Amino acid sequence: MKNVLWIILFAVLVVVFIVIGIMRKGTTSNRRIAVIPKETASTFWEAVRQGALKAGQEEQYDILWNGPEIETDRERQIQIIEDCIAQQVVGIVLAPNDRKALVPSVEKIYAKNIPCVIIDSGVETDKYLSFMATDNYKGGVLAANRLGKILQAKGKAIIVEWTPNSASTDNRVKGFRDTISSEFSDIEIIDSKYPNPPTASKARDVTEDMLTKNPEVDGIFACNATTASGALQALRNPAFADRNIKMIGFDALSMLVEGVKKGELDSIVIQNPYKMGYDGIKAIVHKLQGKDIPRHADTGVELVTKDNLSEPRIKKLLDLQ
Repeated sequence: MKNVLWIILFAVLVVVFIVIGIMRKGTTSNRRIAVIPKETASTFWEAVRQGALKAGQEEQYDILWNGPEIETDRERQIQIIEDCIAQQVVGIVLAPNDRKALVPSVEKIYAKNIPCVIIDSGVETDKYLSFMATDNYKGGVLAANRLGKILQAKGKAIIVEWTPNSASTDNRVKGFRDTISSEFSDIEIIDSKYPNPPTASKARDVTEDMLTKNPEVDGIFACNATTASGALQALRNPAFADRNIKMIGFDALSMLVEGVKKGELDSIVIQNPYKMGYDGIKAIVHKLQGKDIPRHADTGVELVTKDNLSEPRIKKLLDLQ
């Protein structure tokens, strides 16, 4: 009789452990959120990753981080999305690297009933949960107003642009151009170029080319971290050292922050990538919990100059990047 009881007890324990194992496996597979950045190499996207990991830790979700090595690799980003769908993640936080090319992928995520939060850069469809990003148009306006101020509302400027169909940088350039046109009619934008391929060294080359062809240039707007780092390298060229060219960059790359401190460039417009990653994950989790999610959220944008670098608000933002 005792042997029978032990056998029954053993069988029950085996069943219990099997059930626990299945539950754990199911829990793991159902608590994974993918975060797909435009690329993985820069400090900007590392800040997004850190924000996402923090939110995932707080909500007890696993964060799957994967993105292309370079920002213009649309095919790779599309493939990563396909892989995440196949893995049956419960949500996707995506920074589309092309507002047109990524439309079918975003709409496929939607059709699969997977909550998708778009961060950093927009996409030309409405089939997503929420869009959380910098007001990039406003960032361009801030840059234009600053350049207008430091040039005393007159002069000639050039723009170092980014790749076509990148919604975030396109909007920055539009905000800059619109504001110069409407508010500073005596400032003329005389040239603009894309670096192709989109690298810092090519951004340096196109900046040097524009400065050489246009010796009357007074100001530069470089619309993201890569173009700004390249443009700053161009300004360090001894050939342009005595021209007193005012430059405004974008993003809190360490060399750009140091450049502001040293007076090599006038200012940078900075975002809050940590907040994009953090809020993106929180939005997915809240949706899964049945809570209402804002359709759009502005994650903030600030102008950083040598004068406000030491302000607590600015220091906190820079510390997160």
